[in-house]
Amino acid sequence: MKTFVPLVLVVALFVMAHAKSNHPHQSEEAARKQLAAFAKTYHARQQWEARAKRNRQGILKGANLVPLPERCPLKPIIRGRQERKGYAVENVAIESLSGFFCTGNLYRPAKKLKSYAGVLCPHGHARDRRKGVKNSLARGGRFRPDQQARCAALARMGAVVFSYDMVGWGESTQVTHSDPNVLTLQLWNSMRVLDFLLSLDGVDAERIGCTGCSGGGTQTFMLTAVDDRVKVSVPVVMVSAHFFGGCQCESGLPVHKSATHETNNCEMAAMAAPRPMLVVSCGKDWTKNMPGVEFPYIWNVYRLFGKQTLVENAHLPHEGHGYEYPKRLPMYHFMARHLKLDVAAVSLPGGGVDESDTVIEDRDSLCVFTDAHPRPKDALQGAEAVAKALAEAKKAGK
Repeated sequence: MKTFVPLVLVVALFVMAHAKSNHPHQSEEAARKQLAAFAKTYHARQQWEARAKRNRQGILKGANLVPLPERCPLKPIIRGRQERKGYAVENVAIESLSGFFCTGNLYRPAKKLKSYAGVLCPHGHARDRRKGVKNSLARGGRFRPDQQARCAALARMGAVVFSYDMVGWGESTQVTHSDPNVLTLQLWNSMRVLDFLLSLDGVDAERIGCTGCSGGGTQTFMLTAVDDRVKVSVPVVMVSAHFFGGCQCESGLPVHKSATHETNNCEMAAMAAPRPMLVVSCGKDWTKNMPGVEFPYIWNVYRLFGKQTLVENAHLPHEGHGYEYPKRLPMYHFMARHLKLDVAAVSLPGGGVDESDTVIEDRDSLCVFTDAHPRPKDALQGAEAVAKALAEAKKAGK
């Protein structure tokens, strides 16, 4: 089995500590007290559902997504298909707003099936730190080896997988990642990626999953909380009651607290109930308290539905922040079980998953926009133009 060199995650919250943020953290003791106070507000399923509905509206309103923007035609651009063993990868751009592109890669199973699961793979703030790699930031995000490995493995298991850029990363350069609308744009991009996956022939609307690490973990549980089309979720090393992320894309808008709602990332993750969810945590970052603090809260929410068996925690006490193989492994098995994927297609003796058939593509071969095929001339450019398009789409939305 081929071994991928572990990546050192660059946690953007420390680099961007100066950015305006909506209370990105609190003390661990305050977090425990907050969860206890939340728990007192409901004792039955109906009471929780009322709280979750209020939180959902608060998150969307805080994210500047009330009303939701008008859903413009996606106008997908698909180029550069590369055939690999058990899967193929294509370079894709869709328009989430008219003139604003969400860029990424679509991994498809090579085997023809009657229907396919669909999986969204958002990424976090990680560079490619392999030895000898130049411009590690430019080659981070969706281009990282670990991101490519999990997408290819899921495709070989029978899922159509879309790995897409955070706003301001990769090919998403129409605004910067410090744009004041970055959280809004990223969450809206995820909703439109869902639209795109569901538009593809054979993708089963009842088998839609989402998984990401760090900032991608935030995107995973936030999208799942506000969009019930996500049927299975695996947020990785980001669910915490005391830490909400320090980047504007995670906590730069009042998604956690307003005059009408108050929540935290733990409760936001619990809003997946009763849909299957695996929370992956580790001992060397802010998810260290998951087994004793956050997971019991989440489990109790699932208990209200009688669905405790649908939520799990894979805690790796000796691991640090990232989406390395030990964290991917439980995700593969959980996704296989709940999305009806063929884990046997990638199985190793002893329960492992073989990622050795993944070809780690060079960044240039994964880009949809190139010198030969540039971004369309009518594409928006700059914060002012994108903000104007967002405002117009909201006026036309519902």
